[in-house]
Amino acid sequence: MTAIQALALGLIQGIAEFLPISSSGHLALLKNLLGLAEVPLLFDVILHIATLFAVIIVLRKRIVAILAALWAFLFSRKGEQPGSGTAITDFEARERARNLAYIPPILIATAVTGVLGYGIQKIFPMGDTKAVAMRMLFTALVLGLTAVVKPGSRGPDEIGWKRATFVGLAQGVGVFSGISRSGMTISAGLFAGLNRTTAGEYSFLLSIPAIGGAFLLTLKDAGSMMETVSYGNLALAALAAFASGLLSLKLLLKMIKGGKIFWFAPYLVALGAIGLLFG
Repeated sequence: MTAIQALALGLIQGIAEFLPISSSGHLALLKNLLGLAEVPLLFDVILHIATLFAVIIVLRKRIVAILAALWAFLFSRKGEQPGSGTAITDFEARERARNLAYIPPILIATAVTGVLGYGIQKIFPMGDTKAVAMRMLFTALVLGLTAVVKPGSRGPDEIGWKRATFVGLAQGVGVFSGISRSGMTISAGLFAGLNRTTAGEYSFLLSIPAIGGAFLLTLKDAGSMMETVSYGNLALAALAAFASGLLSLKLLLKMIKGGKIFWFAPYLVALGAIGLLFG
């Protein structure tokens, strides 16, 4: 793999990981375009880890608030209750509760995704370029439907196990190359009645255990990866994925709040059509 190829793969990963256009689908098409042999799975996962750092930076306030709320829940003194002398305020108590409310849905959705995703990878082949193109068209359909869905009002404390299971199933389907993980989870959240901010935050908070789990499962491939990818090219690809991921995540969060993620549907229709015609 050349430096130019590594840079191109990193940029595409960062952009397409967060924008709802399927990073795996774009990487598969780009590999064909660049004439690359099959790239070891761990290379893709390293690029995902780079974009994971972008998630942590952009959502750092929410992540810190969730961890702080969990710490307070586990270790705070009994006297630290609203209305007591040392106490947290009613507002602080409500904020703690809202941040804690993210944890069960994240765990439930992650478990559902793990079971479904593992089953899909074991049973179903990922398919050729035309199969990837068909899945891009499916993603376009799902994104298009968000344009006609009335915005919900439910926050993190109203996700519940049923909605978490639904979003987890959507994320599991995102294992298929050509189906956007972010597109499916954000859309599923909106379909389930979550408000736009919660749907976006929940989707990207879910990416943290999903990417971390994939990394751990593919560590065994580390040795074979370095047979085809140099450390320098790997670092270049990871840096490109991080930088482009940071910018695309900030852009997408603004688009989610504006109810505009369906704007990506025409692009996926065009790309899917090209894949079907020339794949």
